[in-house]
Amino acid sequence: MSNVTSSMNAQKPIEPPLKAVIIPVTPLQQNCTLFWCTETNKGALVDPGGDLDKLKDAVAKTGVQLEKLLVTHGHLDHCGQTGILAKELGLKIEGPHEEDRFWIAQLDDDGKRWGMHAESFEPDRWLHDGDTVTVGNLTLDVIHCPGHTPGHVVFYHGPSRLAIVGDVLFQGSIGRTDFPRGNHQQLIDSITQKLWPLGNDVTFIPGHGPTSQFGHERKTNGYVSDYALS
Repeated sequence: MSNVTSSMNAQKPIEPPLKAVIIPVTPLQQNCTLFWCTETNKGALVDPGGDLDKLKDAVAKTGVQLEKLLVTHGHLDHCGQTGILAKELGLKIEGPHEEDRFWIAQLDDDGKRWGMHAESFEPDRWLHDGDTVTVGNLTLDVIHCPGHTPGHVVFYHGPSRLAIVGDVLFQGSIGRTDFPRGNHQQLIDSITQKLWPLGNDVTFIPGHGPTSQFGHERKTNGYVSDYALS
């Protein structure tokens, strides 16, 4: 009887406040992230750059109620079809920082250049360093991390130890800085001065490729490891 009682009174696993899935989109295999608040089932797509049917199907399978769209930066693969999706679903767009306005303004031309349908748009809210964004009961910090693009932002959820970093940092690499208004030293500074202080145990979702942790990159990344920068 005691064993049965113990089993009946056993605590259920605690549901994490945030859940996320990665949906690669566009020919460039950009990591669009769908995350949601487990308390409210409200969610957001970060960088819905294309393959909108694929994204809508993923949302339908999770049963998540989309609340808004978030954008890390203005490159085609990350936001080329964000405006289209926002109009179709009646959602607001938050991000990136306004320094990326020129990238978003040329999305139509960039789409033609790459053979992808894209449309420029105006976000409902430009983001700045120190801002927060809310999704359901979740609050994420906005960290301005220029270098790859001047208006790049990162979304960080402290309680989950999770950062969505776009093209700032990758497993074993960093973002390109040879685009207009890219700046290599600025990118290094963004990573080491704004991301590393968040903690080695923070898992990050990059704009391309597999997830990793800041601590792992500090040990092994040939561009920004502590050894490489010493």
